[in-house]
Amino acid sequence: MKLKILAIREPNGLSVLAPQHAALAMSVEAKADRECFWVLHLSSCQKVIEKELVAIGTINSALIHPREVFKKAIISSAVTIITVHNHPSGNLTPSPEDEILWRRLDRAGKLIGIATLDHIIVGPTGGYFSRRENSGKDVRFGSGT
Repeated sequence: MKLKILAIREPNGLSVLAPQHAALAMSVEAKADRECFWVLHLSSCQKVIEKELVAIGTINSALIHPREVFKKAIISSAVTIITVHNHPSGNLTPSPEDEILWRRLDRAGKLIGIATLDHIIVGPTGGYFSRRENSGKDVRFGSGT
């Protein structure tokens, strides 16, 4: 697998209107052999501005800080973001550490005015977990965000 670590933008016009779209956009990255953390920067019409690799970790963890997550989102003028990380084990259940990080990122996003639409975990076999889908919120990103 080839990771594009230094790619700045992927202006491919991909619209991300629901969690399954984000998971599908990350299907290749989901197969990484260690935990990695990406941010999808989205425009006001839910199009991907950039797919950014923020951290490469170990087999079961990656060190993430809100400043790294939002730094390029601010520079790229993203309106919203979606965070995505993989679980190489294939277990898509969020860990307590995942939940803590997600709450922290939600608070940081509110403070700087970049909403976090969803936090998604992807697995090597194509499955995914969407915090949004599992919270009872409207699944489509364009409504009720």
